[in-house]
Amino acid sequence: MTDSTFHHGEAATAQAPIVEMRNIEKHFGNIIALAGVSFDVRPGECHCLLGDNGAGKSTFIKTMSGVHKPTKGEILFEGTPMKFDTPRDAMEAGIATVFQDLAMIPLMSVARNFFMGREPTKGRGLFKRFDVDRANEITMTEMRKMGINLRGPDQAVGTLSGGERQTVAIARAVHFGAKVLILDEPTSALGVRQTSNVLATIDKVRNQGIGVVFISHNVRHALAVGDRFTVLNRGKTLGTATRGEISPEELQDLMAGGQEMAQLEGSLGGTV
Repeated sequence: MTDSTFHHGEAATAQAPIVEMRNIEKHFGNIIALAGVSFDVRPGECHCLLGDNGAGKSTFIKTMSGVHKPTKGEILFEGTPMKFDTPRDAMEAGIATVFQDLAMIPLMSVARNFFMGREPTKGRGLFKRFDVDRANEITMTEMRKMGINLRGPDQAVGTLSGGERQTVAIARAVHFGAKVLILDEPTSALGVRQTSNVLATIDKVRNQGIGVVFISHNVRHALAVGDRFTVLNRGKTLGTATRGEISPEELQDLMAGGQEMAQLEGSLGGTV
């Protein structure tokens, strides 16, 4: 992947964020899952959120996508305070989440999975029915745009690779008007070739002006596609770096709690 791939993201950094989280706290009783997180994503950029298990990534996703309401802090969507009552409201506004356990029915066709709950219909009243031809045509076109040539729209989702399923979910979100796409560990269970296909898909999405939030614990995958990188550790962000400002080693260190180690060394006068 050449540096030219990232010019779009660099241009994006001048634009106003689509979603902006300011000092977000989320408490569950006396457990503080998020302890003052600030994060934003702009049109056409891929902003990676890196963190190990227990860092608060899933609470972050659910707070950004309208499942949880923050205990403190505010979330702005296109510059105005976000007041979503349900995840459906967030989805309709254009915040789409592709979870690790993809909500797909393996025995159903790709086209049926693509339109689940939003099927195009033809006819009226008693004669209203699923417009199979239109659904098939849209599915084939949208998948082709993402670089996947299906055998046919009736191909069962269960016969696709993990990377192709991720691409179906991403293409579906884009087709239904996503402005921000939150990807939860999209490459964690994939082999090398499937990972590179998913990263290429993310690149295509970003080039359409959609903001991508790429959540991962894999520094290498994040660096292959990200424009900005934020590390989440125990519910707090340890700052945000732009592509080119931080090395893979530095990112890995931050994630592994190198920050805490450095503070400990400082307090013990370097005896650790």
